[in-house]
Amino acid sequence: MAKKNEYSAGAKLRILRELESGEGTRMEVARKHNISVQTLVTWRHRYERYGMNGLEIQARNRRYSADLKMKAVEDYLSGQYSQYELIDKYQMASRTPTQTRKTSTIDITAIKRLTREQTL
Repeated sequence: MAKKNEYSAGAKLRILRELESGEGTRMEVARKHNISVQTLVTWRHRYERYGMNGLEIQARNRRYSADLKMKAVEDYLSGQYSQYELIDKYQMASRTPTQTRKTSTIDITAIKRLTREQTL
């Protein structure tokens, strides 16, 4: 697979256009450019949602406030939103802040707090 940040935003867009023009299936285009199909899907989603800014290389991981994480966890636990819908709603870069099997300290704290509140 390609190294992280190997492709510029312009290169990512060219790859997405290659896919859109029907020059190959997702698997064929991904294999040709040495990326995973999931990477291709992620690029397409980010481009559709955020335009060229969504394809820009991130210099570092994004940080989210405790309040934003709490709201995202509450929304997720409510069952009204999927993880992908929360990514769009809160403009998160990935599912990690809402995943419960790979929880961060704030997610565990939020879940415990919500559980206590629901039992009171």
